[in-house]
Amino acid sequence: MNATTTSMTTKERRLLIGGEWVEGGDGGYEIVNPATEEVVGIAPEASVDQARDAARAARDAFDSWSQTTQEERSELLKAAGNRLRGKLEEFVPLVIAETGCTTTVGRQMQVPVAASRFDRYALGALEPNVIPLPPQEMPATPLAPGGLMGALARRAPVGVVACITPYNFPIVNMAGKIGPALAMGNTVIVRPAPQDPLAVIELVRVLEEVGFPPGVVNVVTGSTPATGEALVESPDVDMVSFTGSTAVGVRIGEAGGRTMKRLLLELGGKGAAVVLDDADLQTAVTAIGSVWMFHSGQICTAPTRAIVHRSRYQELVEGLSKMATVLPVGDPLDTKTVVGPLISAAHRDRVEGYIGIGRDEGAEVVVGGGRPGHLERGFYVEPTLLAEVRNDMRVAREEIFGPVIVVEAFDDDDEGVQLANDSDFGLYDYVFSSDSGRAMRVARRLRAGNVGINTVQRNHETPFGGTKYSGVGRDGGSFGLHAYSELQSMVWPG
Repeated sequence: MNATTTSMTTKERRLLIGGEWVEGGDGGYEIVNPATEEVVGIAPEASVDQARDAARAARDAFDSWSQTTQEERSELLKAAGNRLRGKLEEFVPLVIAETGCTTTVGRQMQVPVAASRFDRYALGALEPNVIPLPPQEMPATPLAPGGLMGALARRAPVGVVACITPYNFPIVNMAGKIGPALAMGNTVIVRPAPQDPLAVIELVRVLEEVGFPPGVVNVVTGSTPATGEALVESPDVDMVSFTGSTAVGVRIGEAGGRTMKRLLLELGGKGAAVVLDDADLQTAVTAIGSVWMFHSGQICTAPTRAIVHRSRYQELVEGLSKMATVLPVGDPLDTKTVVGPLISAAHRDRVEGYIGIGRDEGAEVVVGGGRPGHLERGFYVEPTLLAEVRNDMRVAREEIFGPVIVVEAFDDDDEGVQLANDSDFGLYDYVFSSDSGRAMRVARRLRAGNVGINTVQRNHETPFGGTKYSGVGRDGGSFGLHAYSELQSMVWPG
């Protein structure tokens, strides 16, 4: 452990409520390194009353913050991106220690992407928020005299936003929420995942240091759902932006509906990768294998269901099998490591349970299926491939969120589309074909919010979100600004 890591992990951390750093009302709890099972640091355990205090602080700060100029908000967001980028060497070791992500993912994705999101919404804050509308000639009515009526629509801030994020990309996900929310003039309460909140607290410290006013950004943490539930139920919160499991998203929808909160819910996924008979198999294998290579499959957009034309089925299974055996599993700090640990012992047990369920249902464990024999500590599961899977099996229908790929066969394009769509989820699907027109036709039939064609790469300007049980709403690029705003119409006699 280097000196930077030591200083970051031994640092005392507090909650930020209304501009004051305070201790957790219910004490603190340990954050565990998934690779070593050692304690990374102590996170403050906020009380329910502190969560409510944070919501009130954000409410009190809203009026003045919402009236700041677009230029003021842009400058602060730009400063946050620059300061975060300057703290790369401090943030990366902490994020790796908390999440178990590999050094490559930490250095290329976890911290730089968070900084770039602040950069993007520094520009977004300057985007026009007024939509001019053509005048309309209106006849006299019992309500008002006739005349030529001018009008416009403007995007106004929603108000107070509770930002609740998952453990896989703690500061990236949070920056993707608070960036557009602040750009539009909202105030926020940050509530990170229980497993790895330390870097998020440091992210909030960055925002305070660059000059965001007291109460505009608040942070509460906790090891239980209690503080998140308090924010969802608070009358001072106007919107909940949540990324996480479908089960929790459903509960948020039920509770938020009682106070008519605006909801942005990015929930679970079970990405289907439809591999047509004319696909370039190497491209498909590399893309589908990203389930193993990218954060041990702990990503909702992963192509975890390989739905393959029967004529290419065996070829794809063999390609994935070979790939799985040459992916180094181990210490995230070793630059040669490709597959790191899962976030916790409980989640490792859950993933192993699904592998056992797959065996019991009749799936063939082609490769993996257990814990790496050379690692005595850490929450590791081998890259696992399940073949001979049917669409009625639980491993084909439920989100595993780990390094597990299931393979199903189909005989024609219609059946491939039917299998892909026969799912409760609809976040991110994929199509692989050497015929771009054919791939596009198949993609248009998939009931998913996002479809990748011959790639698992993203375009961050696209609207991102899911259909069915994968969520409600869209963010990303300028669509993120739309998500954190209300449309207000104004009409006057011309």
